[in-house]
Amino acid sequence: MTILNSLVGLYGRLAADGTAPAAGFSRENISYAVVLSPAGEVVDVHDVRDTSSGKPKPSRRVVPRAVKRVGQPLPNFLWDKTTFALGVGDAREPARVEREHAAFKDFHRRLLATCEDPGARAFLRFLDRWRAEDFENLQYAEDMRDANVVFRFDDAGLEFLHERPFVRDICLNSLEQGAKGLCLVTGERTAIARLHPSVKGVAGAQPAGASMVSFDKDAFKSFGKERGANAPVSERAAFAYTAALNTLLERDSGRRIRIGDATTVFWAEAAGDEAHAAAAEDLFSLMLDPPPTDEEESVKVADKLVAVAKGRPLAEVNPGVDEDTRFCVLGLAPNAARVSIRFWHRNSIGEFARRIGEHWRDLHLEPVPWRTPPAAWRLLRETAVQGKAQNIPPTLGGALMRAILDGGPYPRSLLAAVVGRMRADKHVTGRRAAICKMCLARDHRLGLGEEEVPVSLNREEANPAYRLGRLFAVYESVQKEALGRNVNATIKDRYFGAASATPASVFPLLERNSTHHLATLRKGEKGGLAHWFDGQIDEILAGMGTEFPRSLRLEDQGRFAIGYHHQRETKRKGDGSGADAAETGTSSLSNHEDES
Repeated sequence: MTILNSLVGLYGRLAADGTAPAAGFSRENISYAVVLSPAGEVVDVHDVRDTSSGKPKPSRRVVPRAVKRVGQPLPNFLWDKTTFALGVGDAREPARVEREHAAFKDFHRRLLATCEDPGARAFLRFLDRWRAEDFENLQYAEDMRDANVVFRFDDAGLEFLHERPFVRDICLNSLEQGAKGLCLVTGERTAIARLHPSVKGVAGAQPAGASMVSFDKDAFKSFGKERGANAPVSERAAFAYTAALNTLLERDSGRRIRIGDATTVFWAEAAGDEAHAAAAEDLFSLMLDPPPTDEEESVKVADKLVAVAKGRPLAEVNPGVDEDTRFCVLGLAPNAARVSIRFWHRNSIGEFARRIGEHWRDLHLEPVPWRTPPAAWRLLRETAVQGKAQNIPPTLGGALMRAILDGGPYPRSLLAAVVGRMRADKHVTGRRAAICKMCLARDHRLGLGEEEVPVSLNREEANPAYRLGRLFAVYESVQKEALGRNVNATIKDRYFGAASATPASVFPLLERNSTHHLATLRKGEKGGLAHWFDGQIDEILAGMGTEFPRSLRLEDQGRFAIGYHHQRETKRKGDGSGADAAETGTSSLSNHEDES
């Protein structure tokens, strides 16, 4: 089943429960309602903005579907911005404003000429008597400029003109206009859409919306056909797939998350079984993006996610979920005036859960640096400068999601990005070490890597890079114990990048400095601690060759970070030597260092 087929099917479910707008309508940002008398006079202006969050902002309201303006002054039906609806806008372009308002009046006079509805007649009288000069006399005049306005008939209480019965017939008729053809989505012979409605809500795309299907260059034409005729989709199907997609892309839909540069939406295909569909969507949202919760709630969430990670049947995790429910995941990214498909996955919710469970098992690291497994977007932020989403490398989000949902190897660029970020920041967090571990663990599981990766501190692990990471952590602890915490720049600040990439150029220097720091400890009250550090260093070096490696591959740089993290974070218990602080460093992080 194609993306458009699935979205058209989803629209039927969303429209049936009122989540998506009816055929011929769309949700748009509306700020004010102009109230008209039966004679067409403006008797009031109502502020219909949303004030729930304090600062007023346009409210999302269902109105006749927005037109697509491609360099033409096409008006919307019974609503629009003030340049069209009231002839008031940018004073620097009076000719354009006048042209747009004239188009608005001509359009409605033509469309409503034979309509006998009292509200429609009042609106036509308004168009005849309204003058742009009257705008300054309106309440909210300055705030209204360039805002979207609707109209309200004074005799109809709180009902908007576009909510009156005659409007629905006109909107439905608009979906039947255009040349007839065979729709590639529904298989019906009906009116073909020349331009598809805009998709709104994709992060980074144009605020007015972008096209998922469009043809505006000669290279896209086939046999001389224009625009939508190149891949015929009916007006109704084009409306249905964009209405469903725009509903999913609403901020509060609960079916949308941001992963890198990809705005990701997901839905279940369970026609006639809304309960199973909603349960599957809720569980998938929880798996893909565990929400920040309070302490008590986080335990419940963690229990569910641990059960998924262990491969338990979904009926046990959430009794309302049917494992065989077909499920779709779609990643969208901005591309100028268009929307690009970054990834598209369709499988059963049970199979997706198993893949996500595998991802979490690959990601698992001890000590655990989070209460619940982190969402994919949180992992991606570990690769970004200053941890900002806009600095995440392009296309990395799509590549990561493909690996998670398909079960394939993680992108090599992910390991390269996180290793590069650790070298630049000189900062190894639990999440960053876990990303290195998951990349290497999956390669090993898929037969692409030779060595298994330790989950927790493994003193028997012979890999030189892992041991060098442990050794670097011990040298860092020795420095802190000898010089105290008031060190301007630790060896991690100065040498981590070089030590993890070219050990032979740095470790001899670190070894000499460590010898000096240990001598300082022996002279003071920490002689026993110095003896313990000697034992740790000897134990690590005993499992290595006589020479430090000249360089480390990318994979080994990841192992270096894992070894460093394990040595620094894992606490010794019951040795009675006071070495707990020595092994982990006096400033070691807690088990929840990365919790968000």
